[in-house]
Amino acid sequence: MTATQTTSRVAVRDDAGEVAPSIGAISPARPLRSRRRLRAQLTAWAFIAPVVVYLVVFYAYPLYRNLDLSFRDYTLRSFIDGTAPFVWFDNYVEVIQSSTFTPALINTAVFTLVSIVFQFAIGLALAVFFFKRFPLAATLRALFLVPWLLPLLVSASIWAWMLNSESGIVNAGLEAVGLTQVNWLTSPQWAMVSVLIANIWIGIPFNLVILYSGLQNIPGEVYEAAALDGASSWQTFWRITFPLLRPVSAITILLGLVYTLKVFDIIWIMTRGGPGNSSTTFAIWSYRLGFGGGSPELSPAAAVGNLLIVLAFVFGLIYIRTQRRLERA
Repeated sequence: MTATQTTSRVAVRDDAGEVAPSIGAISPARPLRSRRRLRAQLTAWAFIAPVVVYLVVFYAYPLYRNLDLSFRDYTLRSFIDGTAPFVWFDNYVEVIQSSTFTPALINTAVFTLVSIVFQFAIGLALAVFFFKRFPLAATLRALFLVPWLLPLLVSASIWAWMLNSESGIVNAGLEAVGLTQVNWLTSPQWAMVSVLIANIWIGIPFNLVILYSGLQNIPGEVYEAAALDGASSWQTFWRITFPLLRPVSAITILLGLVYTLKVFDIIWIMTRGGPGNSSTTFAIWSYRLGFGGGSPELSPAAAVGNLLIVLAFVFGLIYIRTQRRLERA
């Protein structure tokens, strides 16, 4: 053994007389910690990698391709051979100047806001109702989930049949009680109302389930204290239930907002966005341009889709800022 090796194994005393480990005693521990840290990082990346790949393949790349479509003048031929020229914002200018833009924007906003308001209000009322735990409450609550469990194709087809002007059960009921029949799906005044009724009916169970789970997390002692203080049912709801449900309500409304903005199949099956543009939303308009028949306008369709993304972002931002202000108040 050499003198250098001997020195590396000897403890070194500092000026205070305490024993400090020598350099040779510390050096083997550092590579061990480095290897453990590297192994932990590799393990973390191994768990994250599938999610990152999924987001890149199914979200980032399609968004990039949609942006590329909207900034070029694509035809079927140029879409295949990739020779479409850049036109930058010409497609967006064409879309905004179109006569369909204003009705589609108004219909999208009305369809989204009215659906969310009624879905949340009715879902909350039903959640509070079933929270009373009366006989058969669980069975009835399970039955309310049927609209949510059915495929949207089936639900929309059922509503289209029920609201049919000639053979629909709704008009038959109106005639039976002496009321005037309504052209639900073919009238510009009633087409949007028809798809709203169907969409609200489908979305109520989702709000019911989420809000009911939020009610279960509210401590029962709070209600007992309110009862001892003589609070009425309305005071208990407004001062206890509703404020404590705010976090769950925020998630419910945000998810409903994202879902409702992109609703396509219900409207397409029931009215196809008509008559005229009376029930056309951005999602319907984009599909019409790209796949509605005739010569497909791929680039304007992509531009409309991107406008829908921007609209969803704006709605989400407004909602988040509103929630923050309510939390600070």
